[in-house]
Amino acid sequence: MAQVYVSAGSNIDRKKNIRLAIKAMEKDFGPLQLSQIYETQSVGFSGHDFYNLVIGFHTRMNPHRIVEALHDIEDAQGRKRLDSKFNDRTLDLDLLTYDNQILDQKGLVLPRDEILKYAFVLGPLAELAGDEIHPVENKTYQQLWDVFDDSDQPMTPVRY
Repeated sequence: MAQVYVSAGSNIDRKKNIRLAIKAMEKDFGPLQLSQIYETQSVGFSGHDFYNLVIGFHTRMNPHRIVEALHDIEDAQGRKRLDSKFNDRTLDLDLLTYDNQILDQKGLVLPRDEILKYAFVLGPLAELAGDEIHPVENKTYQQLWDVFDDSDQPMTPVRY
């Protein structure tokens, strides 16, 4: 079975949508590993603050089927797919990794580029998978997090 990590975020009715996403993902994928939930500022646009976390699980589904299932969960919670990548959203679920696979096909890139760009992705991923190796960087997620400059990307842990 493949070890998978997914980033989850919401800035519209955040608590409700994160809770519903976790419940739906448990139904679709089974037992989940959850990072701490963090409140973060919106990136790339002026919007409400987000709740973000990383969710891990094991699955036999292929990566494309996982993405379809994640989109179904987003759609069920009212996700509006707009032309702009940066906007308010009820729920955003992104497949970050699938084992140590490197993949670039049919619009799916693994590991996802955001891992190396955003504190709200790398920090929670390092919590769950700190000893695992980023297959492109050939460093652990904890090593990457230890040198990540998050000075302009503050994260506040949320009591959930």
